[in-house]
Amino acid sequence: MRRVVSLFLPHLAIERLRRLERYAPRRPEPLRAIELPVDTDPGACSVPRGGGWRPGARWARAEEPTRAEVERQVAALPVHAQPPVRELGRRLEAADQPFRHGTKLASPTAPAAAMAAAGTGHEPLVLVGKVGRREEVVSACASARSLGISIGMAATHARALVAELDVRPAQPDADAAVLSRLALLAVRRWSPLVEVTPPDGLWLDLAGCAHLHGGEERFARRLRSFCARAGFTARVAVADTPGAAHALARFGPADLTWAPAGGTVAAIASLPVAALRLEPVALSAARRFGFEAIGDLLPVARGPLARRLGLGVVTRLDQALGAAAEPITAVSDPVAPAVERRLLEPIGTAEAIVQVMADLLDDLAGVLQERGLGARSVQLSCLRVDGGEQRVAIGTSRATRDAKHLLRLLKLRVERIDPGLGLEQFCMVAPHTEPLVATDLGAVLAGEVLVRDPARLVDVVAGRIGERSVYCVAPLESHVPERAAVRVDPVGETGAWPSWPRPVRLFAHPEPLASVIALLPDHPPRRFEWRGRSHRVVAGDGPERIHGEWWRREAEVWAVRDYYRVEDEAGGRYWVFRRGDGVEDDTGDRSWWIHGVFG
Repeated sequence: MRRVVSLFLPHLAIERLRRLERYAPRRPEPLRAIELPVDTDPGACSVPRGGGWRPGARWARAEEPTRAEVERQVAALPVHAQPPVRELGRRLEAADQPFRHGTKLASPTAPAAAMAAAGTGHEPLVLVGKVGRREEVVSACASARSLGISIGMAATHARALVAELDVRPAQPDADAAVLSRLALLAVRRWSPLVEVTPPDGLWLDLAGCAHLHGGEERFARRLRSFCARAGFTARVAVADTPGAAHALARFGPADLTWAPAGGTVAAIASLPVAALRLEPVALSAARRFGFEAIGDLLPVARGPLARRLGLGVVTRLDQALGAAAEPITAVSDPVAPAVERRLLEPIGTAEAIVQVMADLLDDLAGVLQERGLGARSVQLSCLRVDGGEQRVAIGTSRATRDAKHLLRLLKLRVERIDPGLGLEQFCMVAPHTEPLVATDLGAVLAGEVLVRDPARLVDVVAGRIGERSVYCVAPLESHVPERAAVRVDPVGETGAWPSWPRPVRLFAHPEPLASVIALLPDHPPRRFEWRGRSHRVVAGDGPERIHGEWWRREAEVWAVRDYYRVEDEAGGRYWVFRRGDGVEDDTGDRSWWIHGVFG
């Protein structure tokens, strides 16, 4: 009998962000402004009578309420409407700036009370998404819901309701990626038939594999415990059909619901009609005709029910009861392309190993061509007679399925294979593949000259001297010279370099200069010593002032470098700089350094 498990993650979007924050590196807390003492007794009002005070002020009332009466009035308000002030006329405490980032309320306010009631140490968080022409709340944490925020509420209303509400844009693609990874894990560990039910659930078909996990009930408990360890709140239901399991997981009375085999009708009869995954139009029609629970739909004939609520309601009801088929579209686990070759007799010579490599590459190229893929890495496993295993691997800078090119790279690894008493089994796998489409040969047929692709040359050179030894240098958006370049893929786009004069050889770390003679603040040095030699400058150009990147660290807030291009008597041209502007001590210690050599 078919048994389906429905996994429902009601707070997937919120808990995914909490999980990212939990494992993210902590940032230093921003500096807080000094809080000055505030006089809580302002004394008598200095505004004269008839001076144009606003109506409702404390001095405009005939009888001023006592502090106890004000406290009683504030306590009678709802939690989300309680103001941080303790008096309605004039404030008796310092007010925080409402638009300053990171402001914390000093008094026990509604968000703090909500966090305490929810048992979490996080501020109220809501996710906002675009629904039609307005922004609505699509997900809210427990603290936010305790303050009166609900799903579907306008974002502006939610911000006005809670002053310190953490509002972030929804990321449905990131949530779908989490579900996809969870579904792939479920296929590999629990059940071969798993389907993603967007936006927050999974279906698992346990037919034939429930006994491997200790039974249905034990598997449901283990699944819920697994999600709890991962940081997600889960509701799990087991039923005969996917529709019934889906309804029990989302509208069931408990977080863990198990419907016995054949008891689907009794299990879902008390659930609301919305548990059948109906359209909003069908739900409105059901409320209009007085259908509140699924049990109300069961005694109604299918014809009149379809005329009143639509054919979709009848289909969903039959799917939940098992009268209509609802197949599970299983998630496919991508299997890496692989080929295998078993030999009648063991081999041990390099020529024989190369011949087997060529045969395996021809077979692998055929498999890749059928799938429309190209290999970015190829791994060869060789099993010896004595049970040992030898492995070699190659990588390519671009996807390819050219057997000759891959064989040329594998030949460079033959010397690393120790055949021992002989090799009798070979297996070649392409663990990293990418889509590879056909090459357009229109320009070649027209006689145009094409620019050769350097990818094959890069692969051969990297196979000889190492992958990390072959790279390109690309510009990076930074004024600091040692940060203005980065190593990139040798066959990738490098971008356009700025037109600033820079030395041919730039040191990774500037080297200090000694015995420097220079006029402050704007003149280049006249003499300096570097690496034990004295240099007398005959020409110089500069300064080129570069400020520190203040957003990286505090030490660079006021840091300044003045760079000069100088030439000595021997014709050597150097790129030197002075720390500081030569006037203010906060900008640098006025020490001299060399950062590169021209020519």
